Amino acid sequence: QVRLEESGGGSVESGGSLRLSCQASGYTASRYCMAWFRQVPGEEREFVSSVDTDGSTTYGESVKGRFTVSLSNVDNTLYLQMNSLKPEDTAMYYCQLGFACDYYFERGQGTQVTVSS
Repeated sequence: QVRLEESGGGSVESGGSLRLSCQASGYTASRYCMAWFRQVPGEEREFVSSVDTDGSTTYGESVKGRFTVSLSNVDNTLYLQMNSLKPEDTAMYYCQLGFACDYYFERGQGTQVTVSS
């Protein structure tokens, strides 16, 4: 059974940093894509960043230059280094696993990020 478990969320002040992790288990394909999305209650889900096993990365416009995504193929762990955090980054952050970066089939439970001004 595929499982995704996020960690690393928390509360920080504006300008601070956090590093999110997402451990994937139960999936043994050699090629896949993982991504971070975020959502605020009452709002649509927003794409944050993705990375595939070829190392190709994509970022949402609102996080470019501040967030860095990486993927450890050794232990199937997805990371998101978030720097220069802003209050508008406050959201529940979810990781997703896909056959490709336009076809996700699994999502984790999420980790909350709260940025205070």
